[in-house]
Amino acid sequence: MKYFPVFLDANRINALVVGGGDVAARKIELLLKTTTKITVMSLQLSESVARLIQDNQLTHLAHDYEAGHLADTTLVIAATDNAQVNQRIYNEALPLKILINVVDQPELCTYITPAIIDRAPMIVALSSSGSAPILVRMLREQIEKVLPQGYGRLADFSLKFRDHVKARVKGLRNRRSFWEKTLRGSIGKNLLDGNQQAAEQQLIASLKEQIAPPEGEIVFIKTKTGNPDHLTLSAHRAMQFADAVFYDEDVNIELIEYVRRDADKFPQCISSTILVNFQHALELAEQGKQVIYLLAGEDELPNNSALNHSEVNSRIISCGA
Repeated sequence: MKYFPVFLDANRINALVVGGGDVAARKIELLLKTTTKITVMSLQLSESVARLIQDNQLTHLAHDYEAGHLADTTLVIAATDNAQVNQRIYNEALPLKILINVVDQPELCTYITPAIIDRAPMIVALSSSGSAPILVRMLREQIEKVLPQGYGRLADFSLKFRDHVKARVKGLRNRRSFWEKTLRGSIGKNLLDGNQQAAEQQLIASLKEQIAPPEGEIVFIKTKTGNPDHLTLSAHRAMQFADAVFYDEDVNIELIEYVRRDADKFPQCISSTILVNFQHALELAEQGKQVIYLLAGEDELPNNSALNHSEVNSRIISCGA
């Protein structure tokens, strides 16, 4: 990755925006989603910037760029139309290790601002590392269509009842399974529909029920050509909720990016065409873990007596051509 994705704590942002035009206005509007600790440095202000300063009681330094105003600043945005001024701002901020973004000059940026889909507190950030903004816009449109406006209510609900669920449902795996069923089911639907009270009553009732521990499972995924675009929906879902993943050198390593990031990874030095590590996978599944085993190609899975006689559920998913 050319850029390291990170979210900054809004409480620690103290921003300086240099410029007073329409570009500066857009940057200020974005910053205002998280903080009002914003200083605007510009002699001339557009109507939009002047209104933002007044309405949000922002600090205004009524002069063009001058060095020496970066004390306690954590983030600088240069939004002027003067390349020489932008260079001077960059030169001042860089040795002070202050985050600096010069609009439309990526070579003078220590960070870039991604495209954002805001479903507060849920935030989706998209970036092409500055290479294809049109492609990012196209992807954003697709995600906007499938991400309900009320999706943030699911996150607020989860936070409200997180401690209650933690006290009642023991074990990280159990809680993950509980929340998945809760948010995918009728409770999640009620939240998206705005029926908060009904959702809360349903959750309280479900916590009073006996909650069975999750059952372990082994999912063998035949990746065939290894093209990530050919993963089926079932394969995607299994990979996203896996506790452990097995794979060998014949498996396209790009597929591992689709596996839940904190899943335990077990690379195998012997190709699955020669040996499948059934024993280790079974041990993990018997502990109640969700195990996926990625298989290159589409060969038949060899018969294994331990798997056949085990009470662990197993299934095979075959991906597209």
